[in-house]
Amino acid sequence: MDGYQSCFPQIDISPSMRYNVTQKSCLKRIQKILFKQTMEKTLRAKIYHFLVNRKPGIRQRYHRFHDGTAGMKKVVSWFYLLGLNFCYYVLFCRFLGEQTEFPVYEEKKPPCAESESVLANRDRKSVSETVSFLMQYDVISFDIFDTLIFRPFSEPTDLFFFLGEKTGILDFKRLRMQAEADARTQKYKEEKHYEIKLSDIWSRLQNEIGVIKEQGMQMEQVLEMEFCYANPFMQQVFTQLREHGKRLVITSDMYLSKAFLSELLQKNGYEGYEELYVSCEYEKSKAEGSLYEVVKRAYPDTDSMIHVGDNPVSDVKNAKKHGFEVFYYPNVNRNALLYRSYDMSAVVGGAYRGIVNNKLYNGTGQLSMEYEYGYIYGGLFVLGYCNFIHTYAREHGIDKLLFLSRDGDILRQAYAVLFPEEKTEYVYWSRAAATKLMARYNRYDFFRRYLYHKADGTYTLEQILKSMRLEFLLDRLLQQLPHEIYLTSGNVRQVKRFLEANWQEVTAVYDRESKAAELYYKKVLGDSRNALAVDIGWAGSGAIALDYLVQNVWKLPCSITGAVAGTNSVHNFEVDASEIFLQNGKLAAYLYAQSFNRDLWKKHDPNTDDNIFFELLLSSPTPQFLGFELDEASGEVSYLFGKVDANSEGMKEIQSGILDFVRDYQKHFSGYPYLFCVSGRDAYAPILAASGNKKAYLKALKKKFEFEANVL
Repeated sequence: MDGYQSCFPQIDISPSMRYNVTQKSCLKRIQKILFKQTMEKTLRAKIYHFLVNRKPGIRQRYHRFHDGTAGMKKVVSWFYLLGLNFCYYVLFCRFLGEQTEFPVYEEKKPPCAESESVLANRDRKSVSETVSFLMQYDVISFDIFDTLIFRPFSEPTDLFFFLGEKTGILDFKRLRMQAEADARTQKYKEEKHYEIKLSDIWSRLQNEIGVIKEQGMQMEQVLEMEFCYANPFMQQVFTQLREHGKRLVITSDMYLSKAFLSELLQKNGYEGYEELYVSCEYEKSKAEGSLYEVVKRAYPDTDSMIHVGDNPVSDVKNAKKHGFEVFYYPNVNRNALLYRSYDMSAVVGGAYRGIVNNKLYNGTGQLSMEYEYGYIYGGLFVLGYCNFIHTYAREHGIDKLLFLSRDGDILRQAYAVLFPEEKTEYVYWSRAAATKLMARYNRYDFFRRYLYHKADGTYTLEQILKSMRLEFLLDRLLQQLPHEIYLTSGNVRQVKRFLEANWQEVTAVYDRESKAAELYYKKVLGDSRNALAVDIGWAGSGAIALDYLVQNVWKLPCSITGAVAGTNSVHNFEVDASEIFLQNGKLAAYLYAQSFNRDLWKKHDPNTDDNIFFELLLSSPTPQFLGFELDEASGEVSYLFGKVDANSEGMKEIQSGILDFVRDYQKHFSGYPYLFCVSGRDAYAPILAASGNKKAYLKALKKKFEFEANVL
């Protein structure tokens, strides 16, 4: 007894307490029983750990088969578990021990030859064609959810995340889904059908979590009313049919009441229908077909009836079975698994996928590849980056936001949509301008970018000097290199020595440009003391150079911090170039850096054009900025521009797609500011998924654009 007695609560047996023999015997029996139960639980835990938890793949397969089972299937699941272990340990099927559903990097294969919407909608009827087709029928029935009405989620149950926030209950989504399943099971046991009302669900939840039924029902209905919105395609179809005097009815399998659904439909512009048939009101459903009989009995004088819906079984198969013609409206989320990223946080990911799928697949139009690139892959990234900028500025006392050309063009536009009350400024700056203005203070970087990085790159000596604004030195250089045309690794040092020998003339050109830049930024910064310079990246040299010039050369009383989408990755030659500035706070990164999202830092490879794909998202139809010019007589500052990149219309399409996504996201979730705190990992996920198939999609898109060779 002493060996295990300490495992259990001790009872004080003092001399003052008089126990008879029977009492002492009962105490010992109780302790023996408790000990036996404890040992049994311990043994079961050890067996469970050995059979289930030792190998992640076995655990995953077992839970997928076992969870939620009952009766004989539960017994079978135990034999399944034993079989998995036998195959792994005896038959050496080692693959069974590995998880298969959670790859480190998700890959999708979006279409490369045309846009998703073109591919999906090519064989679908337009609004006018749909109306003409449905006009043949006397009575037209419509499904509600995913047909007339959309939710901004890829799964309808994502609404329960927000309901969980309202109730303050952890894991509420699972509890709500389980309560609905249990309510349907109970209804079938009692009444031999599965049709339940919202009150049935919340009666169970009230007992489970303690939230008063009426309060819970009210919260859920408020959220449905808030999030649900009209399908733009079906809204046009419905309205035109009503205007033509067609007899319209609405038929839905739903636990929400007829009164509530009527209000929801009215809010979203669906009026003028004759009747609303809801499964929970009639205790009959489309899922097993009996609700169609109710509709048919209401119209005994016609056989000309058609049902419109998205479910292949309840809206198509069962409708046909009960004498309806059908118009199948494909569910907008049908391609979600094929093209959309799921390697995202649950709430943001569901919102992102829902908005994108509803936009692309509703049938209202065929969008360009450029527009879709902006909407699908740029929208969430730009939205998240803008919110990151906003949050950083607020937390660090930033009093001026500078969006640097040209990457800052679309960023500033999106920022104005999200935060219209804030003042921002689009300013002229570029790597070319920064390198020239810093030549006197960082000669190494000047030669590195203009000469060594470009040697053997098919650039002529004339092109190189022109890009440096030193074309007046060309004749003298060619006298020293009479047989040279191109900048090569063989002559790059001679070119460098030539420029060093004429360094006073070189810096004189840049000193005049520096004076012009000083006047420009003095006006831009005004009385600002702490400005944030926003760029795409990657080393952050533009912001670092601007800060140096502002504080040390121009002596303006303002500190410049740089915000970059991402930093140099492990694949860059200068992998650590900006690290100290990230650590001391002069740079702030959104997507990744050495200190966070290291998997992206290791994955992102500029040598395989990863940089290009983000730069394309932030492309602008404006010309390249090359530098500043000062009219010494008038003191006026002018600006030097290069060419406009090819396919400026395509760039406008990309920008349009980005802005539309930002507006759509804001429209649906403006009341939930935390949904705008998109992590860098979530923002990168769509591009990461689209990088599959050896980046075939992204390469196909790149071919639509010609990028000006960056002399730097």
